[in-house]
Amino acid sequence: MDSQRESVSKPTTSESTSICSEDKNQLMTDTGQEMDTAPVVENTEDNKQCIQDDDTVSGTSAISSGDATSEVKSESNEMSASAAGSPPQADAAAADSEAKDEVIKEMITFKVIYSKQKYDVTFSLDATVSSLKSHIETLTNVPSSMQKVMFKGKMKDDATLREQKVVKGSKIMVIGSTVNDVMSVSAPDANTMKEIEKQNTAAAKEPLCKQKPHKTILEKHGKPDDVMIGVKKHKEPLPPVPLSGMYNKSGGKVRLTFKLEQDQLWIGTKERTEKIPMASIKAVVSEPIEGHEEYHMMGIQLGPTEASRYWVYWVPAQYVDAIKDAVLGKWQTDLF
Repeated sequence: MDSQRESVSKPTTSESTSICSEDKNQLMTDTGQEMDTAPVVENTEDNKQCIQDDDTVSGTSAISSGDATSEVKSESNEMSASAAGSPPQADAAAADSEAKDEVIKEMITFKVIYSKQKYDVTFSLDATVSSLKSHIETLTNVPSSMQKVMFKGKMKDDATLREQKVVKGSKIMVIGSTVNDVMSVSAPDANTMKEIEKQNTAAAKEPLCKQKPHKTILEKHGKPDDVMIGVKKHKEPLPPVPLSGMYNKSGGKVRLTFKLEQDQLWIGTKERTEKIPMASIKAVVSEPIEGHEEYHMMGIQLGPTEASRYWVYWVPAQYVDAIKDAVLGKWQTDLF
C-alpha cells in the first residue's frame, strides 16, 4: 500500500514541468505583479527536472537560431560574391566577341592579277596599299618598289584599301618585273650600241617634229579633225574610253586602249588591232609638236632598238605621263 501511494503521489517528469509552470502562474496571479525574486522552492528532484528541461529547451532554441542566422549570412555572402564577379567576366567576354566580330567585318577577299595569273587575297580593309604590295611580293616575287598596283587608276601607297574603294570581289592589277626578269635582259651588242648613239646624236641636233621623216608626215596629214582636245602643262589620268583621233606613220587612224586587267596595250587601226603585252614594251618616248604644244608625237618601242618604235601623232599632252606610267610603271618612266 505504501508503495502504491508513493507511485500515485509522485508525478512524472512531464507532469512535474507542467506543475512547476502552473505554480508560477498562480503565484503571479495571487500577487498581481511579477516577483522581484524567485519564490523559495524546495530543492526537490522534481524542481531540478523542471530547471533542466527549461535549460534544454532554451539551449536548443539558441543553437537553432544561431545555425539559421549563420546559414543565411553564408548564402548572402555567396550571392554577393557571385554578383560582384559576374559582370567583369561577362563584360570581358562581350568585348572579346565584339572585337572578333569587328575583325571579321574588316577583312575582305578580292583578286590580284599579275601576268595572267590570278590570286585570291584576303586582306584587312584598313591596311595600306604599301602593306598590300609587301604581301603581293610574296605571291609574285615582284619587289614592292617595282610594283605598280592599279584599281580605278594607280593606287596610292599611303592610302588604305577602304579609301581606294576596294570591295569584296574587286580585281586589282599588278604591273612590274621580277628581279630575275630584269637581270635576264641581255645587254645590246656593239653594233646596236653604235646605232643607238647615232640616233641619240641626231635627235639632239633638232626636235623630232623637225626631223625629215616626222616633218613630212605632219605636213602631209596635218591636224586631225576628230582628235581629242589637248591641254598643255597639265596632267590627267587615263580616260575610261580609248584615246582616238590620232594617226600613225602611214596616216592611218589609230586608237589606243589600255587593258590594265590583262596587262595589254591594244593598238587599233582600221585593218586590225594589235594586242601587245605591256611587259614587252621597252620604252615610250614623246615630244611636243612645235606650234601645237598641247599635243605630242609618241614612239612606243616594241623591240630592242629605236627602229622598232611605233609612232603615233597628235597625242593629247595631258595624257602622256599617264600613258608612260601605265605601260612602264613610274620606276621605269623616270629612265626615259
